[in-house]
Amino acid sequence: RTRPGNFEGVGALGLKWLQKAKEETGMLTTTEVANPNHVDLALKHDVDILWIGARTTVSPFIVQEIAEALKGTDKIVLVKNPVNPDLSLWLGAVERLHTADINKLGVIHRGFSAYEKTKYRNNPEWQIPIELQNKFPDLPLILDPSHIAGRRDIIFDLCQTALDLNYDGLMVETHHTPGKAWSDAAQQITPDTLVKIMEDLKVRKEISASEEFQNKLTTLRSKIDITDSQILEILSKRMKIAEEIGQVKKEQNVAILQTKRWNEILGKMVLEGEEKGLSEEFVLRMFKAIHQESINHQQKILDGIR
Repeated sequence: RTRPGNFEGVGALGLKWLQKAKEETGMLTTTEVANPNHVDLALKHDVDILWIGARTTVSPFIVQEIAEALKGTDKIVLVKNPVNPDLSLWLGAVERLHTADINKLGVIHRGFSAYEKTKYRNNPEWQIPIELQNKFPDLPLILDPSHIAGRRDIIFDLCQTALDLNYDGLMVETHHTPGKAWSDAAQQITPDTLVKIMEDLKVRKEISASEEFQNKLTTLRSKIDITDSQILEILSKRMKIAEEIGQVKKEQNVAILQTKRWNEILGKMVLEGEEKGLSEEFVLRMFKAIHQESINHQQKILDGIR
């Protein structure tokens, strides 16, 4: 667990329970492996699907050890995204396993940690798994809404978003009495609730053959493309103004960061954004990125770089 003293599982005994459940039901079994010893135990108990957790994915050294321990097996291996939003780290873990001749691979999106607190336990950062999917379209992508949500009331919405984004599956924590769970109780649901969620989810078509649909989509996408180009043009103009400000500050030997001014901008933009239907979270992320780029441009002016 993240902190010592919390429930950390029952150990190898749990693998015997999984094995018995498999014998009695014929269902596939799965467990997390965090080191070669875990792999060895899981293989001895004929676990069908192994997953590498978020805190393991962050270490290329441990992933390499696990890959070597799995070499020669035909088990399904799933890789959770690393705790921090780093696509390269996620891809690197998958590539290490693939290099070890493990071909039944998939990835699990469980969200990313962030300094700012939001309504999520772990921010989805949907653009990261989407980029991964673009690079490897044949790699199965599974959503873990439980760890993203951290609370059961928004699990359905996350599941529906995943289906709308063409995810291949869901990994949802269930417990017969969630309130008595020894870990992560707030994000667990009952099996009956899971059944209800599965019944209510809508699986949408990836595309429509309707000519009217295609024409409308083409028109709207053209508008998006034009608007995106306009956004870049405006941002370019903003950076040129930032450079002019940098020159003025350089002449007067003034520091780049003006905290009071920056906080005023953020507050004002959040309010304006909300009036225009933009979430506070989005506005903050966007303007922090813009501000960082402005600082970079001003720093070049102060350093005499053009």
